[in-house]
Amino acid sequence: MLDSIHVGVTGLLGYQQGLRVIANNTANLNTPGYKSSTLQFADLFYARSPAGGRATLDLGHGLETTGTHVNFRQGDLRPTGNDFDLAIDGQGMFVLRDGSGEARYTRAGQFDFDSTGMLVHRADGSKVQGWNAQGKLADVSVAGMRVAPGKATASLQFTGNLSSTLPEHTVTGVKVFDAMGQEHVLALQFTSNAQAPGGWQVELLDGTTVVGTSQILFVDGRATAATSKLTFSYAPPGRPVQDLALHFGVDATSFASGTLSTLAMTSQDGYAPGNLTGITFDETGALVASYTNGQTVKGSRLALARFPSSDAVRNLGGNLFAAAGGAEWQVGSAGEGGFGGVKAGMLEGSNVDLSREFSDLVVMQRGYQASSQVVSTANDMLQELFGMKRK
Repeated sequence: MLDSIHVGVTGLLGYQQGLRVIANNTANLNTPGYKSSTLQFADLFYARSPAGGRATLDLGHGLETTGTHVNFRQGDLRPTGNDFDLAIDGQGMFVLRDGSGEARYTRAGQFDFDSTGMLVHRADGSKVQGWNAQGKLADVSVAGMRVAPGKATASLQFTGNLSSTLPEHTVTGVKVFDAMGQEHVLALQFTSNAQAPGGWQVELLDGTTVVGTSQILFVDGRATAATSKLTFSYAPPGRPVQDLALHFGVDATSFASGTLSTLAMTSQDGYAPGNLTGITFDETGALVASYTNGQTVKGSRLALARFPSSDAVRNLGGNLFAAAGGAEWQVGSAGEGGFGGVKAGMLEGSNVDLSREFSDLVVMQRGYQASSQVVSTANDMLQELFGMKRK
């Protein structure tokens, strides 16, 4: 009977632990990135004794708990409206580096940029890891990306019709940028060549200064292949010389249209310096910075990691995990090698199944009640035995 009490107590202790695991899962129902746990049960060792004849008795010593199993099933992805909240749609965990330099992993991408421009985990300040230009793991940072430098113009596109009945035509508002990103407004002066039908002399003007002269020839209203691209060397004041390629493609024509010419510059590839206006992350985990000059620049790409088996994971709390047992985690990038894609402005919700937890709660409660009844019954039998002795 004393053994029966001991067995019943092991049941009480085991179901108490099971109730604690369920309570923890239920409490974290709305914790981003939380992974539910299940308590594992096993029976204790058996004692074998002869029961007479050839029969034997195998008597167990009750219940033991063998640890918890973490369920890494993906939770629902929920939009938050914060570009620095990140979720992984598929396999993988974000890689963090804590203050002591230890690697930590999480599915809860609640990140933000600190005052130094480092991308950090909002909960504990761990630095988010990504791939640098050399292909090495490094901190993700916007340092050096606050301003985008300008680009000198190299190519200009022209479209529209240059009236073949006009003796001359000037295209104004030809904006170009120098190597420092400063804007200059030039002009193109077209003068009809009476000696060569369809031919025009082209002068590039900076104010009243002639930058260069060239020739363009239209045959059947289209610029010939040899003259559809005009190249000028332009030296802005105080700046190095830059080559400007002026393209007159199939959309630049020269037909008779009276006194109306519509030829104009439609695009050029230079731009002024720009200030940072926004940061987000694309599907591949690459940092994308937007600037006031309309340009976007990609920075570090987030690193993702995954474990070979659940035995290689140690739960640290705070939605953080660490490698266990010396196991090597695979580290890669989103969208490659089986890793999932990154979703900006979203967080992964808890994967707790509340209906499953309530069902397990009933099982734990029944088990606890049954174990307590075993203890109570064994105690009654023991009291009866003591009463028999007194008689």
